Amino acid sequence: MSTDLHSLVIPQLERVLTNLRDILERASLDLEQRQIPESVLLSSRLYPDMFDLQQQVQAATDIARRGTARLIGEEPSSMPDSEASFMGLINRVDSTLCTLRALPAEAFLGGEQRAVIMPIPSSFGGGQLEFKALEFFTDFLLPNVYFHCSMAYAILRHNGTAIGKADFLGMKST
Repeated sequence: MSTDLHSLVIPQLERVLTNLRDILERASLDLEQRQIPESVLLSSRLYPDMFDLQQQVQAATDIARRGTARLIGEEPSSMPDSEASFMGLINRVDSTLCTLRALPAEAFLGGEQRAVIMPIPSSFGGGQLEFKALEFFTDFLLPNVYFHCSMAYAILRHNGTAIGKADFLGMKST
C-alpha cells in the first residue's frame, strides 16, 4: 500500500506554520497596544539555554523547508537568519509556505521508502541519522516543527500576548 506523502506532509506543515504566522501577527499588534519594543519579545526565551523567539521561528521554518526537500530527494536550500522584526519573521513564514506550496505532488509519489539522511550538527554531537521518508516525516520533521512552533507560542504567551490554545491550533470561531 502506497502513502500519498504530499497529501500527508504539505497540509500538516501549512496548518502549523499558518497558525504560527497568525500568532506572530497577533503578538505584533499586542506589542503596539502595550507599547513594548519588538526587540524585547524577539529576544525572549523560556530558559537561558533555549532558543529565543526569533530562533524558534527560524528553526520551525528551516526544518519545514529543508525537511520537505529531503523527503523528495532534493538538496535543501538555506535561508539567512537575518530577521530583526515581527514583520521579518512573518515574511519568513510566508516565504516558507510559498516554497511548500510550490512543491509538485509528483515529487512525493512513491517516495515513502526513500532514504533520508539527516546530518546532525556538531553542537548536537555530529554524525547523521538515517530514515525512510515516511518515518522521517512522522518521527523527526513534524515533531520538530511542532516543537519549535510550540516554543514560539509559549514565549509569546509567557510574555502576556493574548493568545490561547485555539490560536495555536488555528480554531477560528464562527
